[in-house]
Amino acid sequence: MEQLNRESLREQSLRIVRQAIASGEIAPGEIYSASALAARLGVSNSPVREAMLALVDQRIMEPVRNRGFRVVPISAHDLDEIGEMRRMLEVPGVVTLVERASDADIEKLRPVAAEIVEAANAGEVERFLDTDRRFHLELLALTGNDRLVQAVAQLRDQSRHFGVNTLAAQGFLNETAPEHFEILDALLARNASAVEAIMTGHLAHIRGDWGAGRTP
Repeated sequence: MEQLNRESLREQSLRIVRQAIASGEIAPGEIYSASALAARLGVSNSPVREAMLALVDQRIMEPVRNRGFRVVPISAHDLDEIGEMRRMLEVPGVVTLVERASDADIEKLRPVAAEIVEAANAGEVERFLDTDRRFHLELLALTGNDRLVQAVAQLRDQSRHFGVNTLAAQGFLNETAPEHFEILDALLARNASAVEAIMTGHLAHIRGDWGAGRTP
């Protein structure tokens, strides 16, 4: 896990714990105390406990009396449902940006796409997942629909990208990272059918390669 820096301790604790769950570093079924994670992050117990309670509210973690917290187990069926809901929400949401988003607003996401590529090339899984999350939520924010952004954010947080560490080792993230540029370029070209096709293929990684890891 990375160390905490400028963000509020609670928010950064939440971000790091959330991404550690998504990458599988914090595994389902194992019990984690707030104090142990706080020591690992180098901060006091309070912000980490607050972050874990926030994840309990989102049904991503559950409390274990007198012991700590554990990640709520998630099944293949759960992941299928999450993937389907994300396609139903994100694909049409991003397609609306063909008509609704300005070139300037779309271009603001290009540095974020570049950071995703950098993280993939460096094999930095948590940075990749964090920046990927930021890209997609900031892209959806251009719709002006806060509820859409919140719904997708919660779906992303409920996902478990079990295969992502294997994929990073195999260099597969380097292949998928440039798709973020393709999304932006299709939006700038005002090509709705291309945006739909690219987004659909991009989200397929959730239950395909990301869900289990690509075979060598």
